Amino acid sequence: MMLNGIKILIGDDSILARKQLKDIVSTYGTPVFLEASNGQDAIDLYKKESPELVFLDIVMPVKDGIAAITEIKAYDKDADIIVVSSVGTQTQLKAAIEAGANDFIQKPLNAEQIHHIISSRFEGR
Repeated sequence: MMLNGIKILIGDDSILARKQLKDIVSTYGTPVFLEASNGQDAIDLYKKESPELVFLDIVMPVKDGIAAITEIKAYDKDADIIVVSSVGTQTQLKAAIEAGANDFIQKPLNAEQIHHIISSRFEGR
């Protein structure tokens, strides 16, 4: 399974979190990474680039991840959005799923969880 050329958007205000996720995903090839440090930038990048997969933090400046999910899903109901957050409360998780998130990963990142997400979406590439 190779992700060469696949666009993946990572929205997280933490440079370190974005780097960790890129490092794990890069073990599956050379995807095109799009990075956003706040929810509004994530929305704008999604609309401009139409990535195949989105990883979004919940707590971000300008617009949070829930608002970003809502706007991205309103723009493209088929957007594949994975919430990646250390804010693992049931309320936040429920809000993310209700907004349209397809899956949820708890920080700190676990390579096995990322593998499961990637393989379930891109198996056979």
